[in-house]
Amino acid sequence: MRTATVVLVHGAFAESASWNGVISRLRDHDLTVIAAANPLRSVEGDTDVVRGVVSSIDGPVVLVGHSYGGQVISQIHDPKIKALVYVAAFAPESGESIGELGAKYPGSTLGETLNPVPLIDGSTDLYIQRDKYHRQFAADLPADQAELDAVTQRPLNDRAVNGKSGAPNWKNLPSWFIFADADYTIPVAAHRFMAQRAGARDTVEIAGAAHALPASQPAAVAEVVLAAVETTIR
Repeated sequence: MRTATVVLVHGAFAESASWNGVISRLRDHDLTVIAAANPLRSVEGDTDVVRGVVSSIDGPVVLVGHSYGGQVISQIHDPKIKALVYVAAFAPESGESIGELGAKYPGSTLGETLNPVPLIDGSTDLYIQRDKYHRQFAADLPADQAELDAVTQRPLNDRAVNGKSGAPNWKNLPSWFIFADADYTIPVAAHRFMAQRAGARDTVEIAGAAHALPASQPAAVAEVVLAAVETTIR
């Protein structure tokens, strides 16, 4: 395996440990892996955090984003970045928000499962209701694991939901997409649309899987990441 650093960016209702199964498989191939802590506060602020991680790395980078993490990785322009991998993730165009993209096609039931928590700064944090987390987010995980993940989920702020994207890097970088056909958070039609629009090098669609692919389908996710590394790192 060629030398590269893979930066994994989690999305809403998850946290960095959701990548553990993917991390162990990538490390088996002697890759350096960083699971970045995504604050989930705003597109601009979250992008600055991950951009700082990328800037600290010597050598080529492959960026991998799950869910809202896809919007974050799409905003980072750095010559060290050689490939993008979207894991059940948003890949917005300039001026788009994930709220708009999620509603572009029918099929998402996320809105009816959310528990809004107002904050003192006037914004609102959004959680998935714990009793609805398993079906909504992680239906192909064992129920006991989904129950734990529901407790440790990180909320997404409404400023991030409505934050507009800038010029996306996927117009200039090779991209890979992996997503599920039983995703109740981002409709599969939206995934297909975004992959086609980005001119994805490869698109992998997993039958019967749900939105939480890093946790539920780590082998398939790792395989796509490895393909991106092998194809683009020299």
